[in-house]
This record gives sequence, C-alpha cells and structure tokens, in this order.
Amino acid sequence: MLKKDLVAASAQPIVLTILARGESYGYAILSEVRRASDEELAWTDGMLYPVLRRMEERGLVRSRWGESDEGRRRRYYRITPAGRRALEEEKKQWNLVNSTLERLLRPLPST
Repeated sequence: MLKKDLVAASAQPIVLTILARGESYGYAILSEVRRASDEELAWTDGMLYPVLRRMEERGLVRSRWGESDEGRRRRYYRITPAGRRALEEEKKQWNLVNSTLERLLRPLPST
C-alpha cells in the first residue's frame, strides 16, 4: 500500500490525466484508477471529491450536473486549459523524479 503522502502528491496528476482523455464522473474516475493500477490504488469517494473540489476552485477542472443513461444525476468533470497546462508541468516534475530514482536505484558498477 502506498504511503498517504505519495497518494496525496499523485492524486492531481492522475485525475488530470484521466480527464485529459475526456469528461468523466467520480465513480468512473475511481474505477479507472483501480484499473490502471492493477487494483493497487483503491481510492475512496472521501479522498477523490476533496481533490476534485480543490482543482475546481483553482480552475483546473469544471463540473456540471447531468443525467446518466439510467436517469441518475451525476456530476461530470472536465479538464480546463489551465488544467492541461498544470498537467504538462506535473508530467515534467514526475518524469524528473522518476528518472532520478531510476538512476539512483541502478546497481553500482563493480570496481
């Protein structure tokens, strides 16, 4: 299980990446996170919705109420241009962290 601070740090770029593919709603976002992580990340509503609310307050996503095919009301989220810019910056930062860790985790050459 991932540490809480790593989950918190990765939540925004994960959600923005999902929304960059198209509009979605909470349950579908949670399902996509589970699927993409091979069931390793099992976010809850209580974790996701505050993240979405903060991102909406910052102008990274917008939401609208709509009806599902079953006639139930859902809140749909979509990424904004500011969200796309934030995602590009997040990608750069995560790529830097990832490449640094990969280099550091390589076995040291034998001397």
